Amino acid sequence: MSLINSAFKKTKNEKRPALLTYTVAGDSTKKKSLEILKSIANYADICELGFAHSTPIADGGQIQSSAYRALKNGIKIKDVFSIVKDFKKSKQSKPIILMGYYNIIFQYGDDNFINICKKVGVDGLIVVDLPFPENKNFSKKCKKKNISFIQLTSPTTSKNRIKKIIHHSHDMIYYISILSTTGGKLKVSPKKIIEKYNKIKNLNKNKNFVIGFGITEKNISYLKRADGLVVGSALCKEISKSLEKGQNPVTNVTNTVKRLKKKIS
Repeated sequence: MSLINSAFKKTKNEKRPALLTYTVAGDSTKKKSLEILKSIANYADICELGFAHSTPIADGGQIQSSAYRALKNGIKIKDVFSIVKDFKKSKQSKPIILMGYYNIIFQYGDDNFINICKKVGVDGLIVVDLPFPENKNFSKKCKKKNISFIQLTSPTTSKNRIKKIIHHSHDMIYYISILSTTGGKLKVSPKKIIEKYNKIKNLNKNKNFVIGFGITEKNISYLKRADGLVVGSALCKEISKSLEKGQNPVTNVTNTVKRLKKKIS
């Protein structure tokens, strides 16, 4: 069983959703982002690590700020791989998912990128701008290396399309809760999000579906019925605030993750 599936099995036994965190590799420095990742991994069930991109299409202001700091400090994709490798030395059993945009993968070459992911210990990949069915070939290559390719769905995805996406999915499917960039305010109630989520979940109850975009400390407890919940912008915001105040982002982000975990446990 993959580490991602094991994480969901554990949280389902504990009758709670999995907590997935998202931070940007290299924010605010390579060293500091590794420290943050290692620290929050003590409370998160699955860690997502973003590789910064200069022209993101799905990222809201908070994640853009994180990516800007990382790029300003000279983060390169080889550094992202190095962070994952170092992380896995002490956190072998913690699933890590790389999240980013296809342009960087394309520059590397699909096979080369996937091979390095396998070598350093990446468990899953989310490629925001590589949608289904264009991602079918890339997804197959990931599966051959036992790397989970994570498909995305949204409130506007048709039932027919969702069925096809589920059929071609691996360990987990990411449901984008709102028609917005990351960190957008929830324009619909958590109740409505869960209703829409349940319709998708009922199409295949064996699949792990997670909800992302717009999840904060204020609303996370209302979304507890999901298999998993992703929090990213709230953590990137905490890093920004810590740096502005001259505080330690490792401590502050870890405390945020602790509080999030408590609200869904």
